[in-house]
Amino acid sequence: RIVPAPRQGRRDPGAREGSGEGWPTPAEGPELDVIFPVLHGPFGEDGTVQGLLRLAHLPFVGPGVLGSAACMDKDVAKRLLRDAGVPVAPFITVSRDEAPSWEEAAAALGSPIFVKPANMGSSVGVSKVESDPDYRRALGEAFSFDTKVLLERTIRGREIELSILGNETPEASVPGEIAPTHAFYSYEAKYLDHDGADLIIPADLDAETTARAREIAVRAFRVLCCEGMARVDLFLATEACGPLPAGSLVVNEINTLPGFTRISMYPKLWEASGVPYPELIDRLLRLAIERAERDARLASAIDLQGGGEEGAG
Repeated sequence: RIVPAPRQGRRDPGAREGSGEGWPTPAEGPELDVIFPVLHGPFGEDGTVQGLLRLAHLPFVGPGVLGSAACMDKDVAKRLLRDAGVPVAPFITVSRDEAPSWEEAAAALGSPIFVKPANMGSSVGVSKVESDPDYRRALGEAFSFDTKVLLERTIRGREIELSILGNETPEASVPGEIAPTHAFYSYEAKYLDHDGADLIIPADLDAETTARAREIAVRAFRVLCCEGMARVDLFLATEACGPLPAGSLVVNEINTLPGFTRISMYPKLWEASGVPYPELIDRLLRLAIERAERDARLASAIDLQGGGEEGAG
């Protein structure tokens, strides 16, 4: 039985704000076997809801607290990937009081530059700039969403996406390609313009590039401690970019709760890989339950009786 989330909570309006009072207890609601989060952005994808579900001992679809938090923070994700040898675009992370001038940023990263809030989804607050006035405006917009902002070198190339499925042994779908009609795949192109991009499934790639894309996507999924599902977005560079030669596959970002309508890229890629939509949902639910059962078998406490020697180290 599928229980939809209520549109309005049932909290007692007389309860003290911030006290936790007035919310229904688990015993008052329906018995739940597994949760499928349908949330995007801060709180929904950054490990907050995932931590709440862990505390409630409820299985849930998608990465756990660590994977969700790491992928949501573009700065943390790119540092981890870079340190693991997974290719990412050159970038600089700045706070409001230490942002470089346009001349300094362009000297370090070239032009144009992408300006991105570190913790936002759906390309919200992202700008592509190539002048000082646009750079200043983009910084102001990005800092309205986060205290940490990424300045990133533009990779000229094709946008390739892969869907990942699995826990300890993840597998990648066939790759697809996003061909945006805008300057980049912006929020407007994704959600407001129905002709904002063409989805090409499968992507027109040779066998060697397809194999590399799948290997890099699975590796990135593992490096960032993901489980269950994610969509990995890559760039296929069509020209050299700093230390990256033409033909390089570069990780752009990992979406831990990607769009999941029947026309969204994640399920469409799996459908093209031979996994129809109903089967995909079944597999995701099973993966969530299997992970919860696995984690329940792990020790979460130690016996300190007898001098505290047990479990030391």
